[in-house]
Amino acid sequence: MILSVPATSANLGPGLDVLGLSLDFRNEFHITKARESSVEIYGEGQGVQRFLADNMFVKIFRKTLEQLQVSAGEFAFKFYNKIPVSRGMGSSSAVIVGAIAAAYKVANIPIDKQGIVERALAYEPHPDNIAPATFGGFTISMLGSGADSGKVFSIKHNMPTYLRAVMVIPNRSISTKYSRQSLPKKYASYDVIYNMSHTSVLSAAIMQEKWDLLRLASRDKLHQERRMRQYPVLFSVQKYALENGALMSTLSGSGSSFFNLCLEGDMSHLLQALQDRFQHFRVIPMRLDNDGLIFSDEKM
Repeated sequence: MILSVPATSANLGPGLDVLGLSLDFRNEFHITKARESSVEIYGEGQGVQRFLADNMFVKIFRKTLEQLQVSAGEFAFKFYNKIPVSRGMGSSSAVIVGAIAAAYKVANIPIDKQGIVERALAYEPHPDNIAPATFGGFTISMLGSGADSGKVFSIKHNMPTYLRAVMVIPNRSISTKYSRQSLPKKYASYDVIYNMSHTSVLSAAIMQEKWDLLRLASRDKLHQERRMRQYPVLFSVQKYALENGALMSTLSGSGSSFFNLCLEGDMSHLLQALQDRFQHFRVIPMRLDNDGLIFSDEKM
């Protein structure tokens, strides 16, 4: 069995824990039945002993099978990882979604993406990354309450093929847990209203392809600046990207990566400008993804 899950960029500025976008930059998971379990990692995380000894994918895969009351024996796992770890590009969500989906496949349960997202909440309490990782595209998500508690309600919008992302990936990570702890417990009402209005206009602008509104609509007052203070060079990344053709430039998740959206025709200039200015960072062009979780046709 081979499946892959894309990287994601969450929040997109004002949409804290709500908005997410899928990127065509994937982790690929190969799973075969075996006499004894084994784990091999290639790419991101290769050679890191703790990823081999206490692998998150394997743990969630086995836990899900246990919950599904399936005993499936031993497996050989090969992971081909592109998504940087602890850089705000949804590496954990890719693992969570992939592991749950793989367990469904082993249990011969039809793949239900909605069910996968909701089961993933046990490991990732916010849907901003798990929704686009599963469904693909641009997603707006909310958690149910009351009788709908435990459910995720998402609206997916397919992104046009003439857009590109240029990701700036620093060589320093930012802890999601520590980053969230840096946020205040309470916000002023005018800051909340500011973000509500900007999230709403940003979502509508993306769906109506009004790209000229993105620079303004992607501004935020709740989290982004506070998180960027941990790594001040990110302010320069954002400013320089906007000066060189980015339609919007936002902290990717909790960072430290920066997401820059542009038109296909502007990508080469933006890419070169960022590579020249931030030579000690990885600067990678990417297509956007509308597929999310994908299985190959290969059987186990």
